[in-house]
Amino acid sequence: MAYEQIRQLVARYSVALDARDIDALVDLYVPDVRISSTLSGRDALRELFDSSLRTIGVTFLNIGTHMIDIDPSGDSASGIVYCRGEIQDGGPDSDRWITHLIQYHDTYALHDGRWYFAANRKHLLVAGYEQAASPLGLPPAEWPKSQTGMGSVPHDLETWKAFW
Repeated sequence: MAYEQIRQLVARYSVALDARDIDALVDLYVPDVRISSTLSGRDALRELFDSSLRTIGVTFLNIGTHMIDIDPSGDSASGIVYCRGEIQDGGPDSDRWITHLIQYHDTYALHDGRWYFAANRKHLLVAGYEQAASPLGLPPAEWPKSQTGMGSVPHDLETWKAFW
């Protein structure tokens, strides 16, 4: 059960980040989350997410391999998550599209019967490369009429609209 709850925690992180749902994102962390040697707490984390996510536009985090080691005590764990990130680098008006191959090194904590991130995720870059063309310049897909083109996500999400 703990393994699946931790996997869902990571999945919720990706979905909330891509939707720019900062409240949902911050709620995935323990209340006293340690961000750095001088910063801690969800309010500081909210400010960090808000400022850093404004430097990029659309993101699409695709989670792959996820190794989880649960401490014998049963109330803490660590994990490594593989992720392929598609990122509109430079903000919502940028034409620069990059792909990141990422490894996240995480610590998790069981708190009041629920698993949380215990600390800010350690984001390690395996590789990053720019794509020749941004998919955001495609004409509208008019889904389901057409299989190709730009869709409506994340731009039609209420959290996305509120963030921007």
